[in-house]
Amino acid sequence: MKEMNDKPKLSRSMTAGQMEMISLGGAIGVGLFMGSTSTIKWTGPSVILAYAFVGVILYIVMRALGEMIYVNPGTGSFADYATEYVHPLAGYLAEWANVFEYIVVGMSEVVAATEYLKYWWPHINSFTVGIVIIFFLAAANLASAKAYGSLEFWFAMIKVITIIMMIILGFMVIFFGLGMVVTQLDSVTYGHMVGSSLVA
Repeated sequence: MKEMNDKPKLSRSMTAGQMEMISLGGAIGVGLFMGSTSTIKWTGPSVILAYAFVGVILYIVMRALGEMIYVNPGTGSFADYATEYVHPLAGYLAEWANVFEYIVVGMSEVVAATEYLKYWWPHINSFTVGIVIIFFLAAANLASAKAYGSLEFWFAMIKVITIIMMIILGFMVIFFGLGMVVTQLDSVTYGHMVGSSLVA
Protein backbone atom coordinates (compact mmCIF):
# COMPACT_ATOMS: atom_id res chain seq x y z
CA MET A 1 0.00 0.00 0.00
CA LYS A 2 2.85 2.34 0.82
CA GLU A 3 4.46 1.72 -2.59
CA MET A 4 1.24 2.71 -4.33
CA ASN A 5 1.08 5.97 -2.37
CA ASP A 6 4.70 6.76 -3.24
CA LYS A 7 3.99 6.78 -6.99
CA PRO A 8 4.16 10.23 -8.61
CA LYS A 9 0.78 11.79 -9.22
CA LEU A 10 -0.30 14.31 -11.80
CA SER A 11 -1.27 17.77 -10.62
CA ARG A 12 -3.41 20.25 -12.52
CA SER A 13 -1.57 23.52 -13.13
CA MET A 14 -3.53 24.87 -16.12
CA THR A 15 -6.81 26.70 -15.86
CA ALA A 16 -9.91 25.87 -17.88
CA GLY A 17 -9.48 29.06 -19.89
CA GLN A 18 -5.94 28.11 -20.82
CA MET A 19 -7.06 24.66 -21.94
CA GLU A 20 -9.83 26.13 -24.08
CA MET A 21 -7.51 28.64 -25.73
CA ILE A 22 -4.85 25.97 -26.32
CA SER A 23 -7.45 23.80 -28.07
CA LEU A 24 -8.56 26.75 -30.21
CA GLY A 25 -4.98 27.75 -30.99
CA GLY A 26 -4.10 24.18 -31.89
CA ALA A 27 -6.95 24.08 -34.39
CA ILE A 28 -5.77 27.34 -35.98
CA GLY A 29 -2.55 26.58 -37.81
CA VAL A 30 -0.32 28.46 -40.18
CA GLY A 31 -2.23 26.96 -43.09
CA LEU A 32 -5.21 29.15 -42.31
CA PHE A 33 -3.15 32.31 -42.80
CA MET A 34 -0.59 31.23 -45.40
CA GLY A 35 -1.78 28.03 -47.07
CA SER A 36 -5.42 29.00 -47.52
CA THR A 37 -4.41 31.92 -49.75
CA SER A 38 -3.08 29.72 -52.53
CA THR A 39 -5.86 27.17 -52.01
CA ILE A 40 -8.59 29.78 -52.44
CA LYS A 41 -6.78 31.21 -55.47
CA TRP A 42 -6.65 27.79 -57.15
CA THR A 43 -10.10 26.45 -56.28
CA GLY A 44 -12.24 29.50 -55.65
CA PRO A 45 -15.42 29.22 -53.57
CA SER A 46 -15.44 25.42 -53.87
CA VAL A 47 -12.79 25.32 -51.15
CA ILE A 48 -15.64 25.85 -48.68
CA LEU A 49 -17.03 22.43 -49.62
CA ALA A 50 -13.63 20.80 -49.10
CA TYR A 51 -13.20 22.45 -45.70
CA ALA A 52 -16.74 21.48 -44.69
CA PHE A 53 -16.23 17.84 -45.73
CA VAL A 54 -12.95 17.52 -43.85
CA GLY A 55 -14.49 19.30 -40.86
CA VAL A 56 -17.32 16.75 -40.68
CA ILE A 57 -14.85 13.85 -40.82
CA LEU A 58 -12.71 15.39 -38.09
CA TYR A 59 -15.80 16.02 -35.96
CA ILE A 60 -16.76 12.34 -36.18
CA VAL A 61 -13.23 11.22 -35.31
CA MET A 62 -12.97 13.58 -32.34
CA ARG A 63 -16.39 12.55 -31.03
CA ALA A 64 -15.33 8.90 -31.16
CA LEU A 65 -12.03 9.70 -29.44
CA GLY A 66 -13.86 11.73 -26.80
CA GLU A 67 -16.18 8.80 -26.04
CA MET A 68 -13.21 6.47 -25.65
CA ILE A 69 -11.52 8.92 -23.29
CA TYR A 70 -14.74 9.20 -21.28
CA VAL A 71 -15.11 5.44 -20.96
CA ASN A 72 -11.43 4.71 -20.37
CA PRO A 73 -9.61 7.84 -19.13
CA GLY A 74 -5.85 7.77 -18.98
CA THR A 75 -2.72 9.88 -19.11
CA GLY A 76 -1.45 8.48 -22.41
CA SER A 77 -2.10 9.56 -25.97
CA PHE A 78 -4.60 8.32 -28.52
CA ALA A 79 -2.06 5.67 -29.52
CA ASP A 80 -2.85 3.85 -26.27
CA TYR A 81 -6.40 3.30 -27.48
CA ALA A 82 -5.12 1.93 -30.77
CA THR A 83 -2.93 -0.47 -28.79
CA GLU A 84 -5.74 -1.56 -26.51
CA TYR A 85 -8.66 -1.77 -28.92
CA VAL A 86 -6.95 -2.63 -32.23
CA HIS A 87 -3.46 -4.15 -31.94
CA PRO A 88 -0.11 -3.25 -30.36
CA LEU A 89 1.30 -2.76 -33.86
CA ALA A 90 -1.43 -0.21 -34.59
CA GLY A 91 -0.48 1.71 -31.46
CA TYR A 92 3.21 1.55 -32.36
CA LEU A 93 2.56 2.88 -35.86
CA ALA A 94 0.22 5.58 -34.52
CA GLU A 95 2.88 6.78 -32.08
CA TRP A 96 5.60 7.07 -34.70
CA ALA A 97 3.23 8.60 -37.24
CA ASN A 98 2.38 11.21 -34.62
CA VAL A 99 6.08 11.91 -34.01
CA PHE A 100 6.72 12.28 -37.74
CA GLU A 101 3.66 14.53 -38.11
CA TYR A 102 4.84 16.83 -35.33
CA ILE A 103 8.31 17.06 -36.88
CA VAL A 104 6.90 18.03 -40.28
CA VAL A 105 4.30 20.42 -38.87
CA GLY A 106 6.81 21.94 -36.46
CA MET A 107 9.28 22.68 -39.23
CA SER A 108 6.53 24.13 -41.43
CA GLU A 109 5.50 26.39 -38.54
CA VAL A 110 9.09 27.59 -38.20
CA VAL A 111 9.35 28.27 -41.94
CA ALA A 112 6.05 30.15 -41.91
CA ALA A 113 7.09 32.23 -38.90
CA THR A 114 10.34 33.08 -40.66
CA GLU A 115 8.45 34.18 -43.77
CA TYR A 116 6.18 36.38 -41.68
CA LEU A 117 9.17 38.03 -40.01
CA LYS A 118 10.87 38.56 -43.37
CA TYR A 119 7.82 40.49 -44.52
CA TRP A 120 8.61 43.19 -41.95
CA TRP A 121 12.39 42.75 -41.91
CA PRO A 122 13.41 41.59 -45.40
CA HIS A 123 17.15 41.53 -44.68
CA ILE A 124 17.13 39.07 -41.78
CA ASN A 125 18.86 35.71 -42.10
CA SER A 126 16.23 32.99 -42.43
CA PHE A 127 18.47 30.25 -41.02
CA THR A 128 19.41 32.24 -37.92
CA VAL A 129 15.82 33.27 -37.26
CA GLY A 130 14.68 29.68 -37.68
CA ILE A 131 17.23 28.45 -35.12
CA VAL A 132 16.14 31.15 -32.66
CA ILE A 133 12.49 30.19 -33.09
CA ILE A 134 13.28 26.50 -32.57
CA PHE A 135 15.18 27.21 -29.34
CA PHE A 136 12.38 29.48 -28.14
CA LEU A 137 9.73 26.82 -28.79
CA ALA A 138 11.89 24.14 -27.17
CA ALA A 139 12.36 26.30 -24.07
CA ALA A 140 8.62 26.97 -23.91
CA ASN A 141 7.83 23.26 -24.07
CA LEU A 142 10.50 22.29 -21.54
CA ALA A 143 9.31 24.88 -19.03
CA SER A 144 6.68 24.16 -16.42
CA ALA A 145 3.15 23.34 -17.50
CA LYS A 146 1.91 26.58 -15.97
CA ALA A 147 4.36 28.71 -17.97
CA TYR A 148 3.56 26.75 -21.12
CA GLY A 149 -0.16 27.25 -20.55
CA SER A 150 0.25 31.00 -20.12
CA LEU A 151 2.40 31.30 -23.23
CA GLU A 152 0.04 29.23 -25.37
CA PHE A 153 -2.94 31.15 -24.01
CA TRP A 154 -1.63 34.47 -25.32
CA PHE A 155 -0.42 33.02 -28.61
CA ALA A 156 -3.85 31.47 -29.17
CA MET A 157 -5.48 34.77 -28.23
CA ILE A 158 -3.45 36.51 -30.95
CA LYS A 159 -4.65 33.93 -33.49
CA VAL A 160 -8.30 34.27 -32.50
CA ILE A 161 -8.21 38.08 -32.54
CA THR A 162 -6.48 38.03 -35.93
CA ILE A 163 -9.14 35.75 -37.41
CA ILE A 164 -11.95 37.91 -36.02
CA MET A 165 -10.32 41.02 -37.50
CA MET A 166 -9.88 39.26 -40.86
CA ILE A 167 -13.57 38.33 -40.92
CA ILE A 168 -14.65 41.87 -40.03
CA LEU A 169 -12.33 43.41 -42.62
CA GLY A 170 -13.51 40.90 -45.22
CA PHE A 171 -17.14 41.91 -44.68
CA MET A 172 -16.16 45.58 -44.86
CA VAL A 173 -14.35 45.00 -48.16
CA ILE A 174 -17.30 43.06 -49.61
CA PHE A 175 -20.14 45.32 -48.48
CA PHE A 176 -18.49 48.74 -48.15
CA GLY A 177 -15.58 48.54 -50.60
CA LEU A 178 -12.96 49.27 -47.95
CA GLY A 179 -9.53 49.68 -49.54
CA MET A 180 -10.80 49.30 -53.09
CA VAL A 181 -9.89 51.98 -55.62
CA VAL A 182 -12.38 52.33 -58.44
CA THR A 183 -10.96 54.07 -61.49
CA GLN A 184 -13.16 55.06 -64.39
CA LEU A 185 -11.17 54.73 -67.60
CA ASP A 186 -11.82 57.06 -70.51
CA SER A 187 -12.69 54.97 -73.56
CA VAL A 188 -10.78 57.23 -75.95
CA THR A 189 -7.66 57.26 -73.83
CA TYR A 190 -7.88 53.50 -73.25
CA GLY A 191 -8.28 52.83 -76.95
CA HIS A 192 -5.32 55.04 -77.70
CA MET A 193 -3.17 53.21 -75.18
CA VAL A 194 -4.10 49.84 -76.63
CA GLY A 195 -3.45 51.07 -80.15
CA SER A 196 -0.09 52.50 -79.15
CA SER A 197 0.97 49.25 -77.53
CA LEU A 198 -0.06 47.30 -80.60
CA VAL A 199 1.86 49.61 -82.91
CA ALA A 200 4.91 49.42 -80.68
